[in-house]
Amino acid sequence: MTAALPLAPARSALVLVDLMDRIVALPLEPRKGAEVLTAAEELASAFRSAGALVVLVRVERPGVADQPPGSGLVQGLLHDGDLEIVKRTIGAFQGTGLNDRLRERGVTTLVFGGVATNLGVESTARAAGDLGYDLVFVEDAMSALTAAEHEASVKLDFPRLGRVTRAADVRFAND
Repeated sequence: MTAALPLAPARSALVLVDLMDRIVALPLEPRKGAEVLTAAEELASAFRSAGALVVLVRVERPGVADQPPGSGLVQGLLHDGDLEIVKRTIGAFQGTGLNDRLRERGVTTLVFGGVATNLGVESTARAAGDLGYDLVFVEDAMSALTAAEHEASVKLDFPRLGRVTRAADVRFAND
């Protein structure tokens, strides 16, 4: 993991994946959904205070009239000025307009958190890497269905795609 990581607020966005009641309530490892949510909320607050974009991604099942209960973002997570993205695939780029919306804002660095580390977070990050974004993974702001799945992404895959860090080490260049 890296030491303190200075980010440029105007070019950075926090991407939080699938922080929805029905997903945060799953039996997650290595940390519970409530712990991921606390770290994500603290990161989001820091990003907003610095003037950086917060992107909140949630999934909807395609082809069904009604989504399962708990399919909205955790209450209180979405703030004015945040970008809400609704995906219908594992990753958040396919068919959502996310890339265009980030490019319009001049974003070049994406900082990731959410659930599940090895599914929604990793799939979104792989697409972002293919699109040329710089990637940062906040290990303690994500979790998976098993600790082994989380660790495989954090220790094997993410270091090849970008930088792995902890929430306490995320800083802005003007801090």
